Amino acid sequence: MSGPPARPLRDLRNLTPARVGLGRAGASMPTQALLEFMLDHARARDAVHAVFDVPAMMRGLNDIGLEACEVASRVHDRTEYLRRPDLGRMLDPASQHLLAGRAGGARQLAIVVGDGLSPAAVNAHALEVVRSLMPRLAADGIEIGHAVVASGARVALGDEIGAILGARMIVMLIGERPGLSASDSLGAYLTFAPKVGLTDEKRNCVSNIHGSGLGYDEAAFRIAWLIREGLARGLSGVALKDESGAEAPRTITANSTQHDKSET
Repeated sequence: MSGPPARPLRDLRNLTPARVGLGRAGASMPTQALLEFMLDHARARDAVHAVFDVPAMMRGLNDIGLEACEVASRVHDRTEYLRRPDLGRMLDPASQHLLAGRAGGARQLAIVVGDGLSPAAVNAHALEVVRSLMPRLAADGIEIGHAVVASGARVALGDEIGAILGARMIVMLIGERPGLSASDSLGAYLTFAPKVGLTDEKRNCVSNIHGSGLGYDEAAFRIAWLIREGLARGLSGVALKDESGAEAPRTITANSTQHDKSET
């Protein structure tokens, strides 16, 4: 007795942006599938090399009530950024001096916006995430003590920034590694008691923030939950399980997928 017929591959394609059921033309992919692959690959490369619009980011943060300062890592250009990840995790001396002059006071939280591996994602989404996050933090009585815009940034650059500023917690909004299904994905990395030398197990991450992924409202909800609980419990990373999903309505789009990102 035969089982139920398999669902057509075209039905599966409606459930995922992954490349499945492409068909074939002889021993090769169909022309349309090949052209779509080449287009997505080009978009991913363009996202990596996009210009980080620092002036627009600074204006946008100021417009929503955050007085931001601009810093940079020790990389000199985009080529060096890609070849020397270690330099993207260290502030240049001028930035260290600038932040040292702004340190002091009881600062619970610092927000850092960094270009990362997809400046295009940061240009497109970071301001809207911050805009959605601010009223949620205000409702919890949490003030953003510092806002920083960082060029040539890797995730760990936030640790040095937070340590110099004396922030109890740092939130790093940064462009994630572009993929063939999403070239403009933004990630948020949260670290309690930031200091130089921390590893990724000390961080929480909310990833896949983009048009076909996690929406701004749900991303802000998750980030605010992690900030509130992290500050209350005095920890972050693997010791802080994200249980915000039990409270928040799902707003992920039908075409989105959940997959781990890594931007270090």
